[in-house]
Amino acid sequence: MPLPFLTADRVFEAADDVPLPHDDRDRWRRPYRPGPWRVGVAALALLLASFVLFAAVIIAVTAELASAAVVFALALLVIAAALRLLRMGVWVSARGLRHVGFLTTRTAPWEQVVSVRTAQQPVRWLNLPRTVQGQALLLGRRGQDAATPTSLMTTHNADFLGRAVAFDRAADSVEAWAEEYGPR
Repeated sequence: MPLPFLTADRVFEAADDVPLPHDDRDRWRRPYRPGPWRVGVAALALLLASFVLFAAVIIAVTAELASAAVVFALALLVIAAALRLLRMGVWVSARGLRHVGFLTTRTAPWEQVVSVRTAQQPVRWLNLPRTVQGQALLLGRRGQDAATPTSLMTTHNADFLGRAVAFDRAADSVEAWAEEYGPR
């Protein structure tokens, strides 16, 4: 019994000229995948949250509802932190460049972007105080001191630690967006 939806030899229908959802340039998108360190920490946090939720159910059945509500709120806080951790990074669209941190989000319209470049410099290892030699993608904005550009991502952050090729591709992609949409 042939299964045409599983075979690669069927005829490609050229009438499907519908643009793909990722072709929408006005949507915010991250030009790279989150790294294994970031995903691993978020997965462990979600695993912890599942245990805390289970504890909240047990407390609700056996003890007071007020204490169960406190434990449930703690679980929601851990889930929100894990989701925010996954959301962190550099996002681009036709409107500008967005740097999402754990607590802050900064958006720079393309009209304000002066330069996006890669530089060799000391960078923080996994955002801890320890610095190592690496590369950073730097953002220069209009009205900002040229000597202190903003570091968007580095070769030693949670997305690119041990993945130098992925950093190069991501930096090239962000630089291409800046070249295409930045001021001329």
